[in-house]
Amino acid sequence: MRAQASTVSLISAATFATGVAAICSSFSYGVGNVISLSDTLNKWNVYNENCDVVDSLTTSDNPCTVGMFGCTPAPITFDKFTNITNNASYICVSEPYSGEVCGNNTISVC
Repeated sequence: MRAQASTVSLISAATFATGVAAICSSFSYGVGNVISLSDTLNKWNVYNENCDVVDSLTTSDNPCTVGMFGCTPAPITFDKFTNITNNASYICVSEPYSGEVCGNNTISVC
């Protein structure tokens, strides 16, 4: 996800300077695919470039309507992430590097 003009990008320059492998190169965050917790409860993790979970949404409701993520029309994908800690908004794009993962969770958008 890239920060909107009114927000500050949180990419760590040190990550790229040290050559550490990162997800979503040049983006601040990546959102993993849905993790099913039960028949009705789902979770989406938001990862930083080091694959640390920095935010998550756990809900039985539609993730597009609870305020943390914005969604596109069909076919539905996340197109916005709002950080609940600092209220910064980020634009999401489809994950351009096929197969990037954090742990066992495939990244769906950056």
